[in-house]
Amino acid sequence: MKKRSLAALTAILVVVPLVAAAPGQRARAAESGPGDTARPAESTLVGGVDLDTVTIPELQARMDRGSLSSLRLTLAYLRRIKAVDPRINAVLRTNPTALRQAAASDLRHRLGKSRGPLDGIPVLLKDNVNTRDMPTTAGSLALAGKAPDSDADLVGKLRAAGAVILGKTNLSEWANFRAAKPTSGWSAVGGQTNNPYVLDRNPCGSSSGSAAALAASLAQVAIGTETDGSIVCPAGMNGVVGLKPSLGVVSQSGVVPISAEQDTAGPMARNVIDAALTLSVLGGRDTVRPDGAPSLTDASLTDSAGRPDGLRGKRIGLWRLPSLGAEVDALMTRTAERLTEAGVEVVEVSMPYQERLAELEFPALLSEFHRDIDAYLPTREGPQDLAELVEFNRTHPREQTCFAGQELFEQALAAPPTTDPEYRAMRAELTDLSRRSIDEVMAAHGLDAIASPANPPAWTTDCARGDNDVIPSSTPAAVAGYPSLSVPAGLVGELPVGLLLMAGDRQDAELLSLGAAVEHRLDAWRAPRYLPSTPSGTSR
Repeated sequence: MKKRSLAALTAILVVVPLVAAAPGQRARAAESGPGDTARPAESTLVGGVDLDTVTIPELQARMDRGSLSSLRLTLAYLRRIKAVDPRINAVLRTNPTALRQAAASDLRHRLGKSRGPLDGIPVLLKDNVNTRDMPTTAGSLALAGKAPDSDADLVGKLRAAGAVILGKTNLSEWANFRAAKPTSGWSAVGGQTNNPYVLDRNPCGSSSGSAAALAASLAQVAIGTETDGSIVCPAGMNGVVGLKPSLGVVSQSGVVPISAEQDTAGPMARNVIDAALTLSVLGGRDTVRPDGAPSLTDASLTDSAGRPDGLRGKRIGLWRLPSLGAEVDALMTRTAERLTEAGVEVVEVSMPYQERLAELEFPALLSEFHRDIDAYLPTREGPQDLAELVEFNRTHPREQTCFAGQELFEQALAAPPTTDPEYRAMRAELTDLSRRSIDEVMAAHGLDAIASPANPPAWTTDCARGDNDVIPSSTPAAVAGYPSLSVPAGLVGELPVGLLLMAGDRQDAELLSLGAAVEHRLDAWRAPRYLPSTPSGTSR
């Protein structure tokens, strides 16, 4: 396999033909349907481009020509946040230095010293990613005081690349690892984030604010984090793109943890090209996993992604998951038909070992969370370990305004340490079975990727009930540390459903290339209409 540098990967991504044709020319159902009045009045047009559909390469081309400035772009996003975010409550805070960052980028562009594809591009960060100039709370009042002393490693890379750090997004508190029946998108710091497509529906967790903000065009890209499903489910449920990279491609240093064995930050965007370009900045050789596996810089990008026959000859396994409902299954059938028409050979598959993975994952995460949160908390003001955090929640009523439970914290306190032989056996079996579940299926069928639904239609948000989210599709790649990518597959009624693609270890670039071609073929993105509710027939 021919290998390319990170710079070459970026260059190829920029010139892939689909860049100009795929997202930027997609149909906008909300502009042609009878429900047009549900669209917000705030314009998504700025400097001759539509924020809903413009890609980073298109923005960079305009900034290089001088027909658009980062300052104008950043100001447009800040204005949209002010006008639109009250509907969805996705953005916790904006960065008071954002316009200054944008002005500095404009100067670099004028001097011909652009730092690359993200220079001048506004980026939102999930509020469990450390920033030295803004609070980082993980949604908890326990961390709502002084900002961290230093940036997360990934934030340093974004700043070095010239990205405009626009602000912080709401999330499911503690990345949905607190209560047995949480409500995704809720935190004591930020309240409840709503799904932009239907406002009484849930955005999925835990990168809920990042996904909802992108769906509403409040930034060009955002950063999410995932332990199991927390990038790909919100991406699917909010009709955007989300990549969970291979474990170790993006440094986890300075990100509030759940488990070092599964945690990763990753890019979220409205199109695959923007996600890929963001990953090219976030990744690097310093983030190679300890086992010496090759980094993203050694992966090759399939050049055929944008050609009309770019999917011809590809083999994709379809893992249907009928438990997500008949409407989702019907959408998967239509998706398979569209891909088959493009020359893909779609093979029906089942994934082995899933029941055993479900048995083992949660107990292992409890031990890992206790270890990793006890290492993180002493770097911040507030509770210094998990026991103090449990006591904080018991004595602060605002932490109990949506749900009072912190059963996962309490179970983590009682979990065996990660030095315990029983824990070590669990994690070893998890790693083995999760990797085999993907590797064996791909090898047996000669697959380029495995596809499944990323999410069901969004359920109604209800603090008393909690989430309705048994979604097994994210688990194999999450536990294995392999990459997975959610791209829009279509709508069930008014509610988006994503197609989740997963591949083998460190096949991030290949997966992005395939995902770009799938995105181009399905052409499934539709702008949100901010409906207050939907008929009861489409509720869950």
